Amino acid sequence: MGFQYSLGGERYVFDDLKALMAAASPVRSGDELAGLAATSDAQRIAARYALADVPLDLFVRTELIPYEADDVTRLIMDTHDRAAFVPFASMTVGDLRDWLLSHEATPVALTAAAPGFTPEMAAAVSKIMRNQDLMSVARKMRVVTRFRNTIGLEGCLASRLQPNHPTDDLKGIAASTLDGLLYGMGDAVIGINPATDSVANGLALLDMLDHARRRYDIPTQTCVLTHVTNTLEIMNKGGAVDLVFQSIAGTQKANEGFGVTLDILKEAHEAALSLKRGTVGDNVMYFETGQGAALSAEAHHGLDQQTVEARAYAVARAFRPLLVNTVVGFIGPEYLYDGKQIIRAGLEDHFCAKLLGVPMGCDACYTNHAEADQDDMDNLMVLLGAAGITFLIGVPGADDIMLNYQSLSFHDILTLRSMLNLRPAPEFAGWLEQMGLFDAQSGRMRELAPHQTRLAQLVG
Repeated sequence: MGFQYSLGGERYVFDDLKALMAAASPVRSGDELAGLAATSDAQRIAARYALADVPLDLFVRTELIPYEADDVTRLIMDTHDRAAFVPFASMTVGDLRDWLLSHEATPVALTAAAPGFTPEMAAAVSKIMRNQDLMSVARKMRVVTRFRNTIGLEGCLASRLQPNHPTDDLKGIAASTLDGLLYGMGDAVIGINPATDSVANGLALLDMLDHARRRYDIPTQTCVLTHVTNTLEIMNKGGAVDLVFQSIAGTQKANEGFGVTLDILKEAHEAALSLKRGTVGDNVMYFETGQGAALSAEAHHGLDQQTVEARAYAVARAFRPLLVNTVVGFIGPEYLYDGKQIIRAGLEDHFCAKLLGVPMGCDACYTNHAEADQDDMDNLMVLLGAAGITFLIGVPGADDIMLNYQSLSFHDILTLRSMLNLRPAPEFAGWLEQMGLFDAQSGRMRELAPHQTRLAQLVG
């Protein structure tokens, strides 16, 4: 099925829905690299006008990647909630945008509608929305999850404390963990990217984190971001696994490039549930995504990178995760060239995930060879905070010395909480107050008092 639109006396023709969505995407280097991007601004605008007129029902009837060739497509089609879709079945993409921006799209209505939307619908409507639109709608959408605390509540901004170390030195990791806790970080998760990705190392790191968590009765969860198959083996060996982590993508082939299948994720999800380590809930999965992952693996099937990214959120929501985050600028300038592209992608990812009922956070980050700097990350951080982001990732000094990329610092997130009057997760905020680190009345962190130096035993 082809599409066409006349603009300025010229007719623009798009071969199929896949080509139309690619041409409607904002400028980004990955789509240009793949030869999918619009060839002019006029063609891009024409594609957006044509996309706005596409009936939402077409996305239910059209497989952008063949059903028989891709298990993510099968997951999307087989789990689509037709009853939730009924109120939107006669709408176009443009109609959906208008509804999302209306007063009728309340938080309750958005939550009820989420199972009726497919990732391709979410991607399509995001392409005809300005940054302001993406933010104002996403702010209304709340996805609340629980394990040892409650993530995603109104007025809260959680954080992942990321104490990575280039040699996985336990004292170095403990020092960074202490630093983060003193800034009120770590309510989403204390999560380590291991320098050595092995079962033995994962066991050692998890044992150290769990020891600190139990010693100080910290109401949070810990995670070593090792491969899911390693986590399964760690669970078999009795390791202290709170959350199962895995990087995921929007096609079967891309996930196979990560060494993972939907069946493996299901096995790990069931194993983690059986441990019953959560105290207030049983959301046990943690996923990371990022635009460009499928393209970098040559596994995008001709889809633009934002559409295939949205499909990853269907994988995530099938396993009821506690946390999902886009590592938005991590893959590099080949896919998101500069600060403007990174900022737009971060807002898109947050909007699309929340629209699908996925608890989205963000690693507001960039690689050192991208045309971006810390001012761009400040901008993205504030925009996401205003848009109701679930959590942000913080590393010591905003410089990850193991992964060698730039992110946000602990004090960046602390500043954002102060600027926007946001608090940590309630259980974690209560713990911070017990430790004398947090003033519940003002919602601010306190100056470090002498008696709090007992926390330094974490490093001992």
